[in-house]
Amino acid sequence: MTPFTLNIRGKLVSYDRPVVMGIVNVTPDSFFEGSRCPDDAAIAASVAKMIADGADMIDIGGYSSRPGAADVTPEQEAERLSRGVKIARAIAPDTPISVDTFRASIARQAITEWGADIINDISGGNLDPDMYDTVADLNAPYILMHMRGKPADMQEYAKYDDVTADVLSELGDRLQQLALRGVSDIIIDPGFGFSKTTDHNYRLMAQLATFRLLHRPILVGISRKSMLTKPLGITPDAALNATTAANVIALDRGADILRVHDVKEARQAVEIYSLTAAQS
Repeated sequence: MTPFTLNIRGKLVSYDRPVVMGIVNVTPDSFFEGSRCPDDAAIAASVAKMIADGADMIDIGGYSSRPGAADVTPEQEAERLSRGVKIARAIAPDTPISVDTFRASIARQAITEWGADIINDISGGNLDPDMYDTVADLNAPYILMHMRGKPADMQEYAKYDDVTADVLSELGDRLQQLALRGVSDIIIDPGFGFSKTTDHNYRLMAQLATFRLLHRPILVGISRKSMLTKPLGITPDAALNATTAANVIALDRGADILRVHDVKEARQAVEIYSLTAAQS
């Protein structure tokens, strides 16, 4: 990885080793059943375990983006996220919290009212025309993920001339739009599994280092996803070993942030990889 910094509420935070971001889903239908936190006690237990296991960041979502998931109204999403962020903030007052939303109004509430620090937008600004201006106004770090279409129809858009070149170009265009608004704290995410086939996902992984051309920290979110389960013929709850293997490959190709369900195992992968990298 390349060391990077983020402006977290006016404080410059430096990262000189790969970051582990733990996933907390305040949803009843996320694709990995083990990540679902249906009530406050489950949220608190999940966050506390992730902090104890070494999470550097916590990412909280209230809208399942798996194909075929039920739509969630802004009111439902806000209720879920507000509870999740407030509980996480009480348990981990010094840990950066990102909020997984594509809605600008909810991103604003999360940063200004609930205590979140980072906006994680799976749509890269494509599903809400107000998102980029909102990010600029809030001066919050922004995770810019690549996706085409909406979660319900995204796989219809999985058509590329060259998936790596096309994703790189589309992210570059969005970075330019953000730069025109003065946004500088941006993390890029190639969007594994979002409007991508399994072959596309593995091509992106093989060529992940290409995204260094954008000069931004790279987030990789592949935890227990179908790009791992389909080739192996397993279910998400049996995909921890595959996830760990894929995370190490991502680290070797330049990932700066691993977004995972299983923090302990990801932290161990980072430690072993870092010990090896230090000798090379």
